[in-house]
Amino acid sequence: MDRSEGDLIAAAAAGDRDAFAVLYQRHHLGVYRFARTMTGSTTAAEDVTQEVFLAFMQGLDRYDEGRGVLSTYLYGVARNVSRHRLRKEARLVSEDHQRSRELEDPADNPAQLALRLESAAQVRRFIRGLSSRYREVLILCDLQEVSYEEAAKVLGTRVGTVRSRLHRARQMLAERLVTKSVAYVSSNERLRCAI
Repeated sequence: MDRSEGDLIAAAAAGDRDAFAVLYQRHHLGVYRFARTMTGSTTAAEDVTQEVFLAFMQGLDRYDEGRGVLSTYLYGVARNVSRHRLRKEARLVSEDHQRSRELEDPADNPAQLALRLESAAQVRRFIRGLSSRYREVLILCDLQEVSYEEAAKVLGTRVGTVRSRLHRARQMLAERLVTKSVAYVSSNERLRCAI
């Protein structure tokens, strides 16, 4: 559909289910990906996505287009729901291997595939290991490709804070990856010496 988001929101607020369905189709995948990376769980991300759109549907009249684009608003709601869920559970949810199919390449041999899957899983664990202030800015800016300005609106902070947190998050992630690589090389060297 070529209707503007403003028109769709007005129609959805008036009870047009098709308009709401179009809004959902446009934005649910981004919200899901954000929630999936924040929580580390497919099930939790599905629940968060459902809660976000339920809250949006119930509060269509509260959305103010003048404060930012709809995706920014939805990411903000997803952030709050995800953080609440993680606090409530007081632990990170177990890792999910659903994304492994996305990484498969028929040309890969099993060893290459295993290495790629382990690397991707390690990066996801490192991201989930960051404190929420760094994790959410990394997810928004690097994974969801949200602008610094939109991320600042989602996080309720200034653009400069987004930039500095993103820089620090990237730095911490790189340090963890380097440490892991050194440990991996070191263990392989010990194995070769033992043979």
